[in-house]
Amino acid sequence: MKARIEEKIWKTVLWVISFSTLAILLVILFYILSRGLKMINYGFLAETPRAMGREGGIYPAILGTVYFVILTMILAVPLGVAAAVQLTEYSRESLLVKIIRFGNESLAAVPSIVFGLFGFALFVAKLKPYTGGYSILSGSLTGTLMILPILIRATEEAIKAVPREYREASYALGATHWQTVTRIVLPAAAPGIITAVILGIGRIVGETAALLLTLGGSVLIPTSIFAPARTLALHIYLVAMEVGAMDMAFGTAAVLILTVLALNLFAYFLRRHFLSIRGAK
Repeated sequence: MKARIEEKIWKTVLWVISFSTLAILLVILFYILSRGLKMINYGFLAETPRAMGREGGIYPAILGTVYFVILTMILAVPLGVAAAVQLTEYSRESLLVKIIRFGNESLAAVPSIVFGLFGFALFVAKLKPYTGGYSILSGSLTGTLMILPILIRATEEAIKAVPREYREASYALGATHWQTVTRIVLPAAAPGIITAVILGIGRIVGETAALLLTLGGSVLIPTSIFAPARTLALHIYLVAMEVGAMDMAFGTAAVLILTVLALNLFAYFLRRHFLSIRGAK
């Protein structure tokens, strides 16, 4: 009897905490969207900023965000997936592997400003002839370092979740280890890898401190990956803290929230698609 009462109490506490967290999130979203949605129109999305962001639109920031995210994913995803495959499929559980995993988890906890300082010292200052200094490339290289620990760890877990029977059946049919990994394991782990990619995008798309030191924050439309730019999150920070244009900041924040929501919905349906394919097989 006592155990049942305790269970009901803790169940109630967990429900209250869950609803409280959801309520706080909804209040924040409602406040930002209620102030930001009224700013969104064609001019706001298609024009360039004027008067340091007090007027005009956010088109350069949208374009800079797209370039930055795409380039970062191009650099980070192959490295992260390859590292995870190496650690899970081709490496034995040795001391070296344990050290690598410990270092990877430690990097995941490093504050972003530390990555920003490192990116500034290496990519902006030291490698300026090759990266262009403050540029999309410098920001993407820094962003790659930031999300690699997340990609590696999440992809490792996705690969480990693939049933051992899949591998054994593949070997029984005469497939090599490489064929098994590329044609059986990775497709089966695709939903988890997609989740890892979305987590990585979520980490960098809202970043400001590290990008302020590497991306540059230019209000001009970026013409190449060697040009400086600003992301939506960086634009929010600059127009709010340096210019004081709060309406423009809330409008940009609303665009960023809707973009992240659309991205997560796309990832959800893509994940469901891969899961349905795996279930059909």
